[in-house]
Amino acid sequence: MKVPFLSLRDITAKYHDELRDAVCRTVDSGWYLQGDENSRFESHYAEYIGTKHCIGVANGLDALILILRAYMELGILQKGDEVIVPANTYIASILAITENNLTPVLVEPRFETLEIDDELIEAKITKRTKAIMLVHLYGRCAFTEKIGMLCKKYNLKLIEDNAQAHGCTFNGRRTGSIGDAAGHSFYPGKNLGALGDGGSVTTNDGDLAECIRALANYGSQQKYIFKYQGRNSRLDEIQAAVLDVKLRYLDEDNRLRQQVAAYYYDNINNPMLKLPNRLPDVNNVYHLFPVFCERRDGLQQYLKEHGVHTLIHYPVPPHKQECYKEWNSISLPITERIAKEELSLPISPVLTNEETEIVVEHINAFM
Repeated sequence: MKVPFLSLRDITAKYHDELRDAVCRTVDSGWYLQGDENSRFESHYAEYIGTKHCIGVANGLDALILILRAYMELGILQKGDEVIVPANTYIASILAITENNLTPVLVEPRFETLEIDDELIEAKITKRTKAIMLVHLYGRCAFTEKIGMLCKKYNLKLIEDNAQAHGCTFNGRRTGSIGDAAGHSFYPGKNLGALGDGGSVTTNDGDLAECIRALANYGSQQKYIFKYQGRNSRLDEIQAAVLDVKLRYLDEDNRLRQQVAAYYYDNINNPMLKLPNRLPDVNNVYHLFPVFCERRDGLQQYLKEHGVHTLIHYPVPPHKQECYKEWNSISLPITERIAKEELSLPISPVLTNEETEIVVEHINAFM
């Protein structure tokens, strides 16, 4: 029996009739950009996250780029300012910073949590530091009270990269509402995924929201009148309609992911594997389930031979990428260890009990 890493076909099939109706309604409306579907989803998603504003954009990278760009237009950030960011993030977090001629300051994670080490942040803060970009990687809440304290102490903006943590919470607040602004990705494989690319920004800052909405629409607040040198980054009506359907099932889908994760935590007992620390379910929506093994490549091949599909997130960390070759000589041992040992197991709201048991059976049998 083959166990897929993620079956988007099966996930889509769960909502087939409602998605079909939503898409047909949008097609029949004859209005395909910035219409009622987008307004409806923005309203519902803002309410779900717990913010006053949601702006639909083309993708998650654009969401982060636009947040930083808007802060620059509003005079809060300037070229060359520093943004603290976890070193082990997906490259989009860092691309958004350098795209705006800002300076990323890489901070190592804790191996046990996989999230930025809040004990290392303060030593990286300089007079040029203006923001922390917090990444809720793998679906795990990365926020800590210490990070909040540092933002207040040094008057730093807190920007959340919430691409992987839709529905995650911290002390009753959803990620995406904890900081000053948050970028969200609706890439199809996310916990809340579109049928194509999509993203959004959430914030309680009305001036920031207004600026982002204009920047994402060519810089225009009024047709053919351009306040900013903007870009074209808009969530289309079909994707908004799809997301509005799937949003209604997000909490239940996350609960199903948590059930799979619980089985993994309770039953994986191979001493060659290390698992990240186990968080309460409210703090982890398990976009991914990473495990760590010094013989990672051998484990992946063994699982493949037994029909279990896995992925690596991410085999080359940002500071070792050719596009940032000026950083290639930097040593970040924890980030590099994660990149060398990480393997993501199948996890999704459509993974069956039988498939979950098969994954564990083969992992425990690996020698």
